Amino acid sequence: MLKINTARYLSAAVGMAAALAGAVALAPLASADTSASSSAPDTRQRTGVIQLVGKQTQIEDLDLGKQGISLGDQRIIAEDLYRDGKKVGDHSVICTYIHVNPGKLQCVGTFALPGGQFSSQALLHLPAPSFVDVAITGGTGDYRNAQGYVRTVPAGETERHFTVHMKR
Repeated sequence: MLKINTARYLSAAVGMAAALAGAVALAPLASADTSASSSAPDTRQRTGVIQLVGKQTQIEDLDLGKQGISLGDQRIIAEDLYRDGKKVGDHSVICTYIHVNPGKLQCVGTFALPGGQFSSQALLHLPAPSFVDVAITGGTGDYRNAQGYVRTVPAGETERHFTVHMKR
C-alpha cells in the first residue's frame, strides 16, 4: 500500500477528524426541566456547549485502489482530546474518498469516554471550508440519546479547536 502525500487531503481529513472529537461527558451540562407536572414522565434534556482541543497522535493514509488519490482511499486518525490543558478523552476516525474530482470524503468517528461511547459523521466537500459542522449520530451509556453537532476550526497541521453542541 502506498501513502498518499497530499496537503489538501491532509488538511481536510485531519480537520474532519478533529470535528468528530467530542469529550462532552466530562463537562457539566445545563439541565432544562420540560415536564408539565410532577406526575408527568421525566422528559428533561441536558444541553451543553463545550470548547475542546484535539491533538493528533497517529495518522495513516491508505492508497487502496489506483495509485494516487482514488475512490476508496482512506485516512485513519487517532487523536487525544484536551480541555483546560488536561487530557479528557480520545477518539478514532476513518475518512474515505467517495468522489475524486471534486473531492468528497465520508468521515465516521467513535469516541471512548468515561461514561460511554459517542459517534458522529459528515460528508466533507473539498477544498475544505474554514470550519466544518459534523452531525452527532448517537452513542452508548451516558450518550445513548445524544443529538447535536460539533463545529471544528483548524489550528495548525495537527491541532483543531472545536465547539460541541449536544443534547442528551
